Amino acid sequence: MASTIRRYTTSPIIGLGEFYGTSYMIPNLRENLDNGNIRYKEIILKEGMRLDVLAGIEYGDGRLYWIIAAVSGIGYGLAALPGTVIKIPNLSDVVKFIWIIFRLKSWQQEEYH
Repeated sequence: MASTIRRYTTSPIIGLGEFYGTSYMIPNLRENLDNGNIRYKEIILKEGMRLDVLAGIEYGDGRLYWIIAAVSGIGYGLAALPGTVIKIPNLSDVVKFIWIIFRLKSWQQEEYH
């Protein structure tokens, strides 16, 4: 079975044993961008610009808007106003970083018999 890299993982929530999704990638992406481990360029958002369109232009896939939103400190992509400083991380650096985090989480979850 092939592994899937996911943006969200499940975390326990108080009460009745239900779960909700939380992103473990977002704080890690921000930290590694701030530490210089992920290269990026900055732009100033202009009127009519959208993060999904920027992701489509930069990465070839508008669904990756969440990466730009995450490192730019934007909780909801459509809430980005003109004049907002947007960080667009290098996708190769992001992919390497996500792969490392994915492997670390996989190793932590392995059971040894």
